[in-house]
Amino acid sequence: MNNSLWFTLSLTLFIEIATGTIGNGFIALVNIIDWVKRGNISSVDQILTALAFSRLSFLWSMLIFMLLFLLCPHLFMASEMFMVAEIVWIVNNHLSNWLATCLSVFYFLKVATFSNSFFLYLKWRAKKVVLVTLLLSLILLLLNIVVTMACIHVWMNSFEGIMFNSLKNLTLHSRVFLFTNSSHVFLPTASVFMFIPFTVSLVAFILLIFSLCKHIRKMQLNFKRSRDTSTMAHMKALKTGFSFLIIYVIYLLFIVIEISSFGLVENMLTILFEYSSGLAFPTSHSVVLILGNSKLRQATLSVLRWLRCHPKDMDTLGP
Repeated sequence: MNNSLWFTLSLTLFIEIATGTIGNGFIALVNIIDWVKRGNISSVDQILTALAFSRLSFLWSMLIFMLLFLLCPHLFMASEMFMVAEIVWIVNNHLSNWLATCLSVFYFLKVATFSNSFFLYLKWRAKKVVLVTLLLSLILLLLNIVVTMACIHVWMNSFEGIMFNSLKNLTLHSRVFLFTNSSHVFLPTASVFMFIPFTVSLVAFILLIFSLCKHIRKMQLNFKRSRDTSTMAHMKALKTGFSFLIIYVIYLLFIVIEISSFGLVENMLTILFEYSSGLAFPTSHSVVLILGNSKLRQATLSVLRWLRCHPKDMDTLGP
């Protein structure tokens, strides 16, 4: 039974890393090629490209630390290695979440229609608003690192001589590393750093719904078709935002499950499950972004058509 679970979880991890690498690499590659061809790059593509690179860094750093833990577990008995792994996790996770949040905010500002003067001020400066949002999030990142490192020092001191003296306790060590940033055992208040970007995206999504309802009522009063360009833009932004929120909620639920089960099971199967659940969000969201973006979707279809026709072309080149 354990062997089957081990194989299933290992296969899931491999699929997630492969899918996330291909998906995010594809997003970055398509936008960079388009940037070179056109000589400029849109704000949306800038956010998507930065998000893709942050998630590639997230996926591969997690893979590297996982392999190091499996192949050289004694490395993680050093508190310095633990700190490095934790900081890398926090930075990559923070950028992944906040760049996705900035994308939601940008879609909201560009698509929503409100007559409020403050909203119009922000709408005309959408790019600057996104930049300021990202810069302000760096303050939260710094605060997150400082608070987490301080709590880790306290936690390590309280378990000094116990935690780092056996591989059995090293399993518990690795579990704390994986979700320390997500409100773990010694710092419940750290969940704030996960829920802030979710809350910002949720507010943008709700306001976008209000904007759509207001726009549809206006179109009906003017006896015009509701399926105009603005309505379609609203629907597209809502689909992207809703997909992001659903995936994020599932991700947060996984974290809650891990917190509630902390200390009940301390084995490598649990470690693999936690790694796979942690990688599910950046992997699945990249697929949603490709399907929701017309340029990326068309590029995907072009690649699929090329792959389907390529064997035929190779046959024609044969003797």
